[in-house]
Amino acid sequence: MTATVIPAVRPSAIRPRQAGFVRDVISIAGRALRAIPRDTAAVVPPVFIALFFFVVNIGTLRRLTERSIAGFDYRAFMMATAILLGVTGVSRAPALVLDVQNGYFDRLLLTPVRRLAILLGHMLADVAVAGALTVPIVILGFVLGVHFEAGPLGVLVFVLLAALWSLAFAGFGYAIALKTGNPAAVNNAFLLFFPFLFMTTSYVPRSQLTGWLDRVAEWNPVTYVLAGLRSLTMQGWQWSQLGRTLVAIAVVGIISMSLCFGALRGRLEHV
Repeated sequence: MTATVIPAVRPSAIRPRQAGFVRDVISIAGRALRAIPRDTAAVVPPVFIALFFFVVNIGTLRRLTERSIAGFDYRAFMMATAILLGVTGVSRAPALVLDVQNGYFDRLLLTPVRRLAILLGHMLADVAVAGALTVPIVILGFVLGVHFEAGPLGVLVFVLLAALWSLAFAGFGYAIALKTGNPAAVNNAFLLFFPFLFMTTSYVPRSQLTGWLDRVAEWNPVTYVLAGLRSLTMQGWQWSQLGRTLVAIAVVGIISMSLCFGALRGRLEHV
């Protein structure tokens, strides 16, 4: 009888292989998107609230506002506010904080996946979700008679700007998730947005604001995000307005992403 000799495998020959940065990002984003059907409570309430206030505000304020401002379309004006209500604060940060709590985040760090890809994958999923959430609001706007003066391409730019704003604000949620590991703190991050939304042109044009509120609105980045979205529905292609919108989104994004990636570095140092 002859014995089969199995050659020994050196331990150094067995090692995980990196799949590439883009592949890592897509894998993390895919996992985040696949989890959404099991976590509809994270996306359905914001859209419902946005649709509800869209209809109610038009029903209560349209006649009064249009009577005071000749040629003013209050439906188109309010759709931008509804969009921001629907997409702001919607992110996978609550899912990430659960990964931190149950240890999945630490186990993921044992794999060859790039650390930066963990965050970017979730953020890529956020952009896709935010874009999808604008669809029912835009459809309702069309049903109510809203017209895009910028045409079909303006609709796409409208959705893109809303998704970019959602991403810029999502950085605050991720920063809180990575810093605290507390689901309650992450869920309350949306409360940061309320002062920004209501101390701006959310319900009436800038020309109707007076006193301290007008001054606050001047420095509020949400004012310029709303103005850019409204220009697409009410005025057409206003490049200076859209430029200010991108600058406002960029400023908020720089602040939130600095906090976010700083929190990621801090958590990695304690792993």
